[in-house]
Amino acid sequence: MVERAEFISRFGGVFEHSPFIAERAYDAGEISEPLTATGVHAALSAEFRAASHEERLGVLRAHPDLAGKLAIAGELTDDSRNEQAGAGLDRLSPQEHARFTELNAAYVKKNGFPFIIAVKGLYRQDILHAFETRIGNDAEEEFTTATTQVEKIAWLRLSALLPEN
Repeated sequence: MVERAEFISRFGGVFEHSPFIAERAYDAGEISEPLTATGVHAALSAEFRAASHEERLGVLRAHPDLAGKLAIAGELTDDSRNEQAGAGLDRLSPQEHARFTELNAAYVKKNGFPFIIAVKGLYRQDILHAFETRIGNDAEEEFTTATTQVEKIAWLRLSALLPEN
């Protein structure tokens, strides 16, 4: 069986800056070998869903703004940097960057957490369209949508690390 410290080291960042999810999944005995993306994702997602509203809000708040100040400063996690670059968010025109900055600020003010979307397979225009659409949603709907997106991001990250089944 994989050791606790090794498991947390490998998978503690799958849910952005939230190793408590991996710790709880391991401690609950939800991890079994062979490690697969499907199995680990199910265990981690179960703990994420079981977390308190405040803890899940903390996970949402741990995510960076899309094309935001952390990206400009080069302070994103490797996963976030690669995901945003894959969608072209590191190559925005000045006008596009201004629009993302405006939307980020309005979204955080309205919802209390950054706009979250699994960007893999999307282009910046797709992301901007989703952003402009979702900004009209109420906070409860966005909390639900954002948590679903966080689980999708976790799945994509785990799929890159482990065999699916």
